[in-house]
Amino acid sequence: MRTILPPNFTAYIRRILLVTSFWLLSGCTSFIPRENLPFPLTNEACDDAVKVVTVPLPVIASSPNEGITAGALTAFLIHNKRDEIATLLAPQVNHNTNFGITASLYGAFYPVPNRNIEFNLSQSSKVNHAYEIRVRDITQMDKKLELNAYVFKLSDGSSRFFGFNAKSPQQMETNYANDETGYSISAGYQIGKHYQISIGDRFRDVGIKQGAVKKVPYIKDVFPESSVPGRNGFTTHAPRISFSYSTLNDRDTPTFGGYARFTFEPTMQALGGAADYRHYEVETKGFIPFDNARYISVFRLMYNQTLGDNVPFLEQSILGGETTLRGYGRNRFIDNSFFLCNLEQRIRLFRWEVFNVTADWEVAPFVDLGAVMESLDKANGSNFEFNPGIGFRAIVRPNIVGRVDMGIGKDGPAIFVGLGYPF
Repeated sequence: MRTILPPNFTAYIRRILLVTSFWLLSGCTSFIPRENLPFPLTNEACDDAVKVVTVPLPVIASSPNEGITAGALTAFLIHNKRDEIATLLAPQVNHNTNFGITASLYGAFYPVPNRNIEFNLSQSSKVNHAYEIRVRDITQMDKKLELNAYVFKLSDGSSRFFGFNAKSPQQMETNYANDETGYSISAGYQIGKHYQISIGDRFRDVGIKQGAVKKVPYIKDVFPESSVPGRNGFTTHAPRISFSYSTLNDRDTPTFGGYARFTFEPTMQALGGAADYRHYEVETKGFIPFDNARYISVFRLMYNQTLGDNVPFLEQSILGGETTLRGYGRNRFIDNSFFLCNLEQRIRLFRWEVFNVTADWEVAPFVDLGAVMESLDKANGSNFEFNPGIGFRAIVRPNIVGRVDMGIGKDGPAIFVGLGYPF
């Protein structure tokens, strides 16, 4: 679905900035006795009088799949003795025409360096929900062992399917809700200073149900079951092995270095998967700083290939969304393979201290270039999508990134709001 911008877009943006400024001015910094903020909100790394920064913000977002969302959130930033953010809590209430009222609570805990826990609890009055928890620990075996776990139960009633290959037309747009339960776990061991080998396991049980966007046809009314594997739901169970090389100076907010990764993941019917198929993925990215990292040139190259028969459509190679082609909604293009190139120039405009919290404010013009294809040797230049755009980011180092990215694709503009860098 194409995102429709208001007729007077400049005035619309001006009103957003005015409202945001008003809300920021209503924030505050307070100091609360630690005994009034029990674990896991605080820990031994916090002072007896804990610094808590409260920042209310409006929520105004627009994406191709979901449409326009408006509401409000309040971010509570709890600091440790080093004046770093030890806990982030963000309750939120918003409204969307498709999903009705949504109430959510996001939390991120950083009890010690190199260990963090994140959760997201969200429930809409129509179709959508998300219950997620993510844990990362790099404190074991002298920091050589990295443990990751992600468990989820979610339903996204805004999902889209246009058909397969790079030429899937916008006129074939359909809607559905992917109701999913699953997990992903991994353990990585550091070899030397820069290398890591990781093994993991991924499980995903997907049901395809009626979506929330009524003006877009339901996938089962347009595409027959025989033409779309997984249209009636599927199960994936796949072991995974990865090899990576990294010289990045920070995992969450890097300013220089390089990264390369190769991943192999076979899904097997013997383990409960819907079919036998294999994923291969290669990714490289680099960060080149200038002027003491005020300017950072960033690139990413990525190739993904899926081999096998009757591979469920949501398990194939997919492009579109806030982390790949930012000029399109999630899952816009699907085929056996994809090639992706992202180029981004991150420019720090200024450092601004708000409520005793120092944040870097960035602007990031970018270009996304990518295409899906049967295989890399059958790539066709005319199939590549060129998505220019611009991003705006606020970074509280070492672990908090808020972003707004707007990309332009052939279907129209797309605007994404979220946490963390896109890559």
